[in-house]
Amino acid sequence: MPAIFSRLLFVAAIVPLFLAGCGTKSAKKGGGMTVQQRLEKAEKESTPDKQAAGYLRAARAQLASGDTSGARDSARTAFDRLKGDGDASAYAPRLIDAAAFLAEIGDKKAAKDAILLAVERSAGVADVVRRTKILADAGAIAGEKLKGVGDAVLAKDLLTQASAMADTAEERFRAEALAAVALGCTRAGQAETAAALVDRLEESAKALEEPRAKAEALAAAANVRSETGKKEEAKTLLTEAAAAAKSIDRAEGRAYALLAVANATAACGDKKQALALLQEADKAANKVADPAQQKTTMDKVRTAIAELEK
Repeated sequence: MPAIFSRLLFVAAIVPLFLAGCGTKSAKKGGGMTVQQRLEKAEKESTPDKQAAGYLRAARAQLASGDTSGARDSARTAFDRLKGDGDASAYAPRLIDAAAFLAEIGDKKAAKDAILLAVERSAGVADVVRRTKILADAGAIAGEKLKGVGDAVLAKDLLTQASAMADTAEERFRAEALAAVALGCTRAGQAETAAALVDRLEESAKALEEPRAKAEALAAAANVRSETGKKEEAKTLLTEAAAAAKSIDRAEGRAYALLAVANATAACGDKKQALALLQEADKAANKVADPAQQKTTMDKVRTAIAELEK
């Protein structure tokens, strides 16, 4: 997921064209929009955070077409749109997206500025898990050497803040918060801290009694174990997670728990088992009584199936 906690990449054939008088490369992806059309669409969005998202999509397309300068300009525009006042729960995650892209293209100063503003904005996010994820992602981008800022001191500070925030989460959600911090530490190259956190994460997950919460927490723990190279430990946790998910009586809860376990299983490299779990999740989703909830649940499960079957 953020697994909980991953980013959309544009992978397509892009034909670059120079637009007269603007110096921006234009490209179409199959039947999609040109870069210029993406930029125009971004500018017409109704709120600054939506404009920023549009500019980042355009920046991705520009980078894919080889227009690094244009991509940098679009990413900086996205960042600029997020500097004003706005809904922290919308602005902070978008600032993280901007920081990640700016760092990826080597604009480390702007990336660091975006990270710091995201952290500042996160103070206005009421949900503890979401705030933890923002801090953990910020720490990861700050610490990553290849596609991040490479600032180990800042990363440690932010991940320490994230860990402290995770500790304040309700017991049911603490494992999810701890998983975000552990993954952030892994990305930032802080392996020892990640290992210590995942031990706490497992303890927290196994202590849960409610089966859906337990299944999702164990799946999160398995994902972290896999990311840190502990494949066998991850498999054991996934077996426990699947058992917890299958024990759930309520159809909607069983579907979502199986979906979480399937996603973690796929992330650990077992596509066949992940698809089997998703088929079970689909059966459970089909039994949800409320028509609207049934449609929402089935859509999420079938989207996951389609992604794996690509």
